[in-house]
Amino acid sequence: QVQLVESGGGLVQAGGSLRLSCAASGRTFSSYIMGWFRQAPGKEREFVAAVTWSFGATYYADSVKGRFTISRDNAKNMVYLQMNSLKPEDTAVYYCAADRRSSYYSDIPHDYDYWGQGTQVTVSS
Repeated sequence: QVQLVESGGGLVQAGGSLRLSCAASGRTFSSYIMGWFRQAPGKEREFVAAVTWSFGATYYADSVKGRFTISRDNAKNMVYLQMNSLKPEDTAVYYCAADRRSSYYSDIPHDYDYWGQGTQVTVSS
């Protein structure tokens, strides 16, 4: 059974940085696509970034491009989201997700098979 556990959220001032971590267990993830999504109160869950486990190819939402960096550590089964130059509009619960079926990244939550419990990120102005 796949388990995804996020950590690293917290409260930070605008312009600050945070690094989120996602510990993945229960499978061999070599063919998976790993994603980060976020959901703010009253809004739909939205795509943030994705990385292919095998080749490390990365994809970003336009709203975070140039500020966020997604990466993975194959040896540790970890996925990271480095968030710099944070803005109040980045405030949300951030979720790690795994897609075991797609051959190309997806920005649609429905395409992901496994989800973590989420970690809160709050950016104060």
